[in-house]
Order: sequence, then structure tokens, then C-alpha cells
Amino acid sequence: MLIETNKEEVSIKDFTKLNIVIGTIVEAKSNIKAKNPAYILKIDFGNNLGLKSTSAQITNYKISELIGRQVVAVCNLPSKTIAGFKSEVLVLGAISGKEVHLLRTDTTLENGTLIG
Repeated sequence: MLIETNKEEVSIKDFTKLNIVIGTIVEAKSNIKAKNPAYILKIDFGNNLGLKSTSAQITNYKISELIGRQVVAVCNLPSKTIAGFKSEVLVLGAISGKEVHLLRTDTTLENGTLIG
């Protein structure tokens, strides 16, 4: 997976438009229709946002490692259809070679907690 670095500066005002929050993965399964290996995740973002789904190329994790794991995700980007699946959020991770290491906090937080 290769993601180009965006060198364009953004303002704090632009950054604060992103709704970046904590959620807990409650369901994970293989996205068998995806061209590149991926999982379909159902994530609980708490009372305000509820359950959201996404397709993520994070197959360096086992499904059993994902269930119950808290993640950081952007929840107000437009939905995107991936291999016939509606992906509603963008789970954030650090990209190292072909692996993605999911971002998380060092303590368990309430689902829906804002990242800023």
C-alpha cells in the first residue's frame, strides 16, 4: 500500500472540520470481493454516531485480534463504495511497508470520544 504524502498546508480550522473519534470494533470479516486483501469492520462509535462499517486493508491483523479493539477513525468523510460495499468511515493507521498499524490510545476510552 502506497500513500503519497500531501505537502499542502491546511489550517487548524480545516483540521477541526474532521470528526476523528474512538470506536470499538464489534465485528470483522474478510471482504472477499476486494481486489486487495481487506476486512469489513463494524465499529461502535457510541450513542451519538452509533455503528458504522468500513472496508480496511489491515490484513496483518487476525480477525480475532480486531474484535474488541479500539481504533481511531474519521467519521465525516463521504461514504465510498469499495468492492460493492459502502465504507462509511476511514480507520487510521501508520503505514510501514505493506503493513498498517492501527492507531489507538494508551487507555480504553468511551466510544465516540473526540480526537483533537
